[in-house]
Amino acid sequence: MDYHSPASFVEASALAANATGITRFLAGGTDVLVQLRSDLVTPDTLIDIKKINGVRDITRNADGSWTLGVAATGAEMSEHPELGRDWPGVVEAMDLIGSTQVQGRATLTGNLCNGSPAADSVPAMVAAGVTVTVTGPDGARELAVEDIPTGPGKTALAKGELISAVNIPARGANGGDAYLRFIPRTEMDIAVVGVGVNLRLDGDKIIEARVSLGAVAPTVLLVEDCAKAIIGTTLDEVALDALATAASAACNPIDDKRGTIEFRTEVAGVLAKRTAKIAYARAKGEHA
Repeated sequence: MDYHSPASFVEASALAANATGITRFLAGGTDVLVQLRSDLVTPDTLIDIKKINGVRDITRNADGSWTLGVAATGAEMSEHPELGRDWPGVVEAMDLIGSTQVQGRATLTGNLCNGSPAADSVPAMVAAGVTVTVTGPDGARELAVEDIPTGPGKTALAKGELISAVNIPARGANGGDAYLRFIPRTEMDIAVVGVGVNLRLDGDKIIEARVSLGAVAPTVLLVEDCAKAIIGTTLDEVALDALATAASAACNPIDDKRGTIEFRTEVAGVLAKRTAKIAYARAKGEHA
């Protein structure tokens, strides 16, 4: 195995573009190192990006948006004094991943690029409208988070491409987000269903919304019909029921040992209602 520790993302991209066999990038390592030690994957080339300047930074930009380095950990996100006030749903979703020890290493980027439909941070990022900067042999491009996963364990990143920054929009006024999941155990389990909701109010009325579902299809879903169900409403019972119906209708899950198709489909609707209520309360400044 060839190990590299590049000084820039351009250098990392060039190394990956010229590598043969299996290539893996190392940021937090909570997936890559486990796979390596379990003999699930043995990379021919391991590219450690932790020494690139800025990879651990969490920065609020002048316009109120945020830029997160790709090696910023879940623990660093949770401990940041302002990020969680703007985007509690994104931070809470990341905080659900693994144990305290894992939180000290796990990253948004790794959770996204692992390509799991049940990744906790991804529905929250999709609901928030997060984008990522991708550096590759042909330069940099920006992609929406929902466009990165293409199937279980697969992403839209081409050979030589890697994510070089996570971009979270400005929160703006009268907005709130939330993420909830269902798991069989009380903690440290994989989501059977996950729901992210992000919305904005004008008075009591919802004027913008994004709703995302995890673990109910081959990739995390951005569900426009869920947003349409609640935009223009005050999130009354009729709107909540319409949201639940749209969430269940969007599901295309599998049967496995953690949940049946029927169970996941029903839980998606229930969780969508609960998550929307929390996001709505936060948008009103009630900090649910």
